Amino acid sequence: MAATPHPPPGRLHTWLLKGLSDLGKGGNQGSGDPSEAQDEGRPWYRVMCLTGVDYFSTLGYQPGIAALAAGLLSPIATIVLVLVTLGGALPVYRRVAEESPHGQGSIAMLERLLSFWKGKLFVLTLLGFAATDFLITITLSAADASTHLIENPHLNSALHDQQMLITLILIALLGAVFLKGFLEAIGVAFVLVGVYLALNAVVVVSGLWHVITEGHVVTDWVTALTAEHGNVFVMIGLALIVFPKLALGLSGFETGVAVMPHVKGDPGDTEEIPTGRIRDTKKLLTTAAVIMSCFLITTSFITTLLIPAPEFKEGGQANGRALAYLAHAYLGNTFGTVYDISTILILWFAGASAMAGLLNLMPRYLPRYGMAPHWAGAVRPMVIIFTLVAFLVTWIFNASVDAQGGAYATGVLVLISSAAIAVTIAAHRAGQRRWFIGFTVIAVVFLYTTVLNIIERPDGVKIGACFIAGIMILSFVSRLTRAFELRVINVTLDPLAERFVRDIASRKIRLIANEPDRRDLAEYRDKIEQIRADNDVTGPEDFVFVEVTVTDPSEFEAALTVHGEVLHQRYRVLTLESSSISNALAALLLHIRDTTDRIPHIYFEWTEGNPFANFLRFFLFGQGEVAPVTREVLREAEPDSDRRPKVHTA
Repeated sequence: MAATPHPPPGRLHTWLLKGLSDLGKGGNQGSGDPSEAQDEGRPWYRVMCLTGVDYFSTLGYQPGIAALAAGLLSPIATIVLVLVTLGGALPVYRRVAEESPHGQGSIAMLERLLSFWKGKLFVLTLLGFAATDFLITITLSAADASTHLIENPHLNSALHDQQMLITLILIALLGAVFLKGFLEAIGVAFVLVGVYLALNAVVVVSGLWHVITEGHVVTDWVTALTAEHGNVFVMIGLALIVFPKLALGLSGFETGVAVMPHVKGDPGDTEEIPTGRIRDTKKLLTTAAVIMSCFLITTSFITTLLIPAPEFKEGGQANGRALAYLAHAYLGNTFGTVYDISTILILWFAGASAMAGLLNLMPRYLPRYGMAPHWAGAVRPMVIIFTLVAFLVTWIFNASVDAQGGAYATGVLVLISSAAIAVTIAAHRAGQRRWFIGFTVIAVVFLYTTVLNIIERPDGVKIGACFIAGIMILSFVSRLTRAFELRVINVTLDPLAERFVRDIASRKIRLIANEPDRRDLAEYRDKIEQIRADNDVTGPEDFVFVEVTVTDPSEFEAALTVHGEVLHQRYRVLTLESSSISNALAALLLHIRDTTDRIPHIYFEWTEGNPFANFLRFFLFGQGEVAPVTREVLREAEPDSDRRPKVHTA
């Protein structure tokens, strides 16, 4: 299917489209150059740090958000969060790692359950929420990093009221990192996470020491808690109610499976069964969840007991930086500044795992659906687009951490709920009754949490809906603009089909496009007579019929297999299956031209009916205006009219 070569692209065009996005395919994730050495993966604990810059960095703002949401109940509500993490999200994503080991996550699992357009629309909806999750991770983390920078005592006077500008600069720097390369990010993440967790451990130990040595702190907290909420059962009930507001503490699981392809597996791993990668990803998820759970409980405890409640509110010194507040208060401004620098770096770099998730997820679906241009499979253009969208989101939310919390939690909870549903269905299909019951309970818990979060903070689902609408509109516009694109990956003929082609290549190659009906003797005899009469074809020329059966019209790119058969002991028929009749016929014609070095001719009947309605049938169902669309596909694929297969319609 070779076409006349086009002029070589310019330097900028070459740089932007250098290589396709290999994230999650086991290829090199540096510059996107396929000529570079293959990435063999990294040890699981190093990759854990890549997802950890998202997961662990939430310690920068999670204790403050928990205190605002639950007040004195923050430690109890956090314990509920930890129980849901270890007993719900962790088992779900360990199963997702088994079922979808190539980084697609639960979206790929659910995609397999639905076909045709309803499946595509469902995936696009989930991609909208995934985009919400990952993009808000970038913007919220950058906003909180700028908060830590501005609130530092040494910089407060100089950087006051500059949060928007600083946040935009941090996002731009993150985009620049991904334009340069990606594999380096794993090494950077390993150092950042190690230093950050060590500093947090120092703050936690210091805070616990002050709680122990100042015995009245615990007594005052218990007294106030009892006076405000009565008994322990009321406290637990209220903690369950406010738990959805703490859902940001679950944010790392989706990125955990998104970066899974970077985990180094065993030497005997195959692409189909990467046993070592699955095992080590489970270690990654479990270790990260346990570490984070310990920090969530201890940090919520010390921040609630040691920080005055007004400081958590907007304008307070602990707003969005509760642990940094304690670091400065109990360990001095020098240590506090070091802690601020570490927190700023990891919060800024938290966007790296989110950007990696976006670059891994979007190119796996949209280009394959024909719902993105070809360049959407390249890293650099997508990085530029995601960075610009992050600028827009930051401007809309005025770089506020609190304002973005609802949208972030909604994206996280929708993805976790979809994962819980996916593994529940997988367990049911596998006949695993106990796992099915357990995952059903977990799915119900997450669905309840998601619905409650949407009711209390509808701004989250509104932002998610905007992302979904944007993806839907851009996807269908792209699909429309690519409607006449040759979208067959390759063409394979079986031995009998090849024999037909070799035979007719000795004469003028004449094909008849036939919509199969009864496939009896009369159908083929009458069709040939009609074509001869309509096109004034006389003489002994013979014809070969071509019949296309439409499979899933929502699919875009696919390989084409052509089978030959002889019907009624005289009529040669080439049969093939495709998502689009016109594209399949155009691909077959170009393949015949390239293999025989002869220009084939194909004959059609005009399609009856309204041309616009027929075009919609082609767009949605792969059939309709077959003759003119086939000719248009050929014209776009082969600009040289002398080398273009000939289309006859009468």
